Amino acid sequence: MAALAIVGAVVVTACGSEDAAPVGTDAPRATEAASTDSTDVDGATVADGSTTGDGADEDAGDEAFPVTIDHKFGQTTIETEPMRVVSVGFNEHDFLLALGVTPVGLRDWYGDQPNGVWPWAQDELGDATPAVIAPDAINFEQVAALEPDLIVGVWSGMTAEDYELLAAIAPTVAQPDTYDDFGTPWQEQTEILGRATGRTEQAESVVAEIEAEFAAVREAHPEWAGQEASVAFVFEGNPGTYVSQDTRSRILVDLGFSIPEINDSAGDDSFYLELTPEDIEPLDVDLLVWTSSTDEEVDLILEGLPTRSQLDVVQQGREVFADAALTAAFSHGSPLSLEFALDALVPEIEAAVDGDPATVVPSAAEVGAADADTRATTPEAAAEDTATEAVGEGGDDAATAAAGAWSTVFDSTIPFEEKSAFLEDPDALVDAVQAYADAGAGFGGIGLSPTAVAVDGETATVTYDVLFGENPAYSDQSGTIQLVDGVWTVSRDEFCAFMSSARVSC
Repeated sequence: MAALAIVGAVVVTACGSEDAAPVGTDAPRATEAASTDSTDVDGATVADGSTTGDGADEDAGDEAFPVTIDHKFGQTTIETEPMRVVSVGFNEHDFLLALGVTPVGLRDWYGDQPNGVWPWAQDELGDATPAVIAPDAINFEQVAALEPDLIVGVWSGMTAEDYELLAAIAPTVAQPDTYDDFGTPWQEQTEILGRATGRTEQAESVVAEIEAEFAAVREAHPEWAGQEASVAFVFEGNPGTYVSQDTRSRILVDLGFSIPEINDSAGDDSFYLELTPEDIEPLDVDLLVWTSSTDEEVDLILEGLPTRSQLDVVQQGREVFADAALTAAFSHGSPLSLEFALDALVPEIEAAVDGDPATVVPSAAEVGAADADTRATTPEAAAEDTATEAVGEGGDDAATAAAGAWSTVFDSTIPFEEKSAFLEDPDALVDAVQAYADAGAGFGGIGLSPTAVAVDGETATVTYDVLFGENPAYSDQSGTIQLVDGVWTVSRDEFCAFMSSARVSC
């Protein structure tokens, strides 16, 4: 059965069946490891594992052989240090290069990169020109012709049938059985490949170095801990978000964020949760990172999701837009790409979740998502703007303060904590405020927008319009607000009177 891997909106088929299935689909397990004896595949010449050649690295491995590695399809024993390694995983070559191993063949993924290798790994590749295996299906004849003495495919999504064919060519290391396909953490993938190539110490060093970089970011940003974050995409017009085991999600977790439980509700075999353009409420998190590979995909995000503008994460400017290079680095999730990703991603996140909606996120501004003329502001800032409009620029300070307090209390999208300072007996109204918020959610929010304020001593009469979302529903309504200990306060009776008209129990 085939498998799909979404990168932005790029889909590649991994394992050669015409019927595609989501990445993570479990293939039947082999009951025992396949033989590693020499064989022919459709007449191709196959190496017996003893060949040495151009793939050999000058630095000797640090581990004694033989080495036995458990994986999804059984065990693979590697008798001697491999000299000719072929990678059939989509990101595997990055890990090998980080360990100082140059593969003689590697699996292309996407992006039309030189030798199938993205910029963050070009220095490690140097002048080498490994054979490039097409992404759509494993070309077993091509693999055999490279005379490998080791085949690695921890991130290949290979099936049991694929494994048997590859293991007949050379010792083959498949994905572990402890994770979904394409769900092996980068740390463990590094460790597996380090053992397979005799470079355990190098693998430990690489992991320690990258984990230290993540730890430094977490230490610098303790406020990120526990905040919810999602990595999202739009593919063929349909939005989605990645599960917690996905490489992209793991990067955010390593930075201190948590992944919403709903992301894992698509089932064990899926690496993403598919949504509809009309309902993307699960994406309303503390930080939303959009991945995309083309301008067309960005346009689908900005113009093809009718409810996107209603999300708090959008209104408060907490979106990051990963360009093609950052999306690829996110998706590869390798030691080399992670360094690249952190350099690009951390400043974007800092701007997005600094608590100030006025801070422009550079990537959002670049794609037009942070345009001041089109981006909504926070409910609190909107209340202040409404108050200013009600009394005019330079108007009476008392009238402006009264209008602002009124707008804050009666805006269903503003949380209770922000309203309580302007409410009489707020603790008795917690449930009513929540019920009002729930009622307003069906209308895109309910607001009482002041159009005029008349102050008479410690009482102000507020003339207002009732808005459902941004649409006027009732005009020229009026109510009163009192100055109590220097704070304009809506009385419990005034608040409950309007709640009654909104069919909310008080």
